[in-house]
Parts: sequence; C-alpha cells; structure tokens
Amino acid sequence: MRVAIFGASGATGRLLTERCLAAGYGVTALLRTPESFSYMNRVRLVKGNAFDPAAVAETLLGADVVLSALGARSLKKEDVLERAVPLIVAAMEKAGPKRIIALGSAGALPSSLDKQPPWRRWIVQNIVYNTFLKHPVASQIAQYKTLSGSSLDWTMPMPPMLVNAAGKGLEEVRVDRDALPPDGSRISRVDVADFMMAQVTSEEYSRAGVYLCW
Repeated sequence: MRVAIFGASGATGRLLTERCLAAGYGVTALLRTPESFSYMNRVRLVKGNAFDPAAVAETLLGADVVLSALGARSLKKEDVLERAVPLIVAAMEKAGPKRIIALGSAGALPSSLDKQPPWRRWIVQNIVYNTFLKHPVASQIAQYKTLSGSSLDWTMPMPPMLVNAAGKGLEEVRVDRDALPPDGSRISRVDVADFMMAQVTSEEYSRAGVYLCW
C-alpha cells in the first residue's frame, strides 16, 4: 500500500505518518520544508505546497490512497482548504488514486448540532461556529462541498475539538453518520488518527462525512 499524505507536518499529520510507517505502507509527503520533517529519511518527500498543481500531482504519483490532515493553523481567514482541496480532487480524478480520507470538523454541516440540547446548540452555533471559528468552519464547509461533489471514494471524519491527550481507543469513540453525538465536545488527535487509518482499508463510510467524539 502506498499512501500520499497532505498536511504531514501538522500534529495529526505526524500521527498519520507514524501509523502508516508502522503498518508497512510506503509514504509520500508534500512538505514546504522537508528537511525539518521527523520522518524525512523514511518517506518519499516532495518539496512544495498543496496550492501548486505540479507538486500535488507529484505527491499522488504511485499512491493507492490519500490521507489529508490539511486545515487552518489559526482563526484567521487562510483559505487553505478552499484552495488546496479542489486541486487535490482534480488531480485525483484525472490520474490519481480514487480513495481519500480527509480530516474535517463537526461544523462542516448544518445538521451537526441536531442531537445537542437546545441551549448548547445555540451557544455552539452562534458563539463558536459563527464567531470564533467562523473562518475555519467556512473552510470545512467548502471542503465537504468539494469532496461530496466529486467522483472520488471519499470519507471525511468530522470531530469536534481536537485535544493533545492520550487516546481512549476506537472502542470508546462514539461514531454517528447523522450528527455529533449528544454532549460530544472533544476527542484526542490520537483517536482521530486511528479512525482515519482504519478507513484506509474499509468501505464502511465510503462517500460520507462521519462524526466522532468521546
């Protein structure tokens, strides 16, 4: 199995890279500064960024599946997903692998809060999603739209707040296709990375967004 990873230098991307190598997968990673990457001697490196169609195509060369941990690194308007995901999808549809697992967030769909108590739904929607996380949420909405409108075999895990804590194991993770499980507010990056890895060889959530939390 050969895996192309976008966003490999981020917190979740490093976990995905580590797990791919542990599984014996061949890894290609697109990085702005590959010389500083912890796994530089164990992966095929492409220097560049996901806004460059040529670099994206080179990263996809020979891959069987794509893992994306791309996303905003601040609360500012960065448009990372708006710019990068359409390029990745177009390259995959043209000549690349057809399977992609892309990290999303719980705010990507308007139905995300349907299972929350009314008071929490109001606070999260109006104060968190519409104010503090306005730009990152807009990016996730755009990513979902691009993936769902494509011909690819895609899965978009949609967690709430990611925390840098020990994982509880996938058996302790609540998963729901329709909305964020009741009172779901956080999950560790470790558990999200493990869930994404499980989708590499699974068709259970093919062409779907899926919510997960503790």
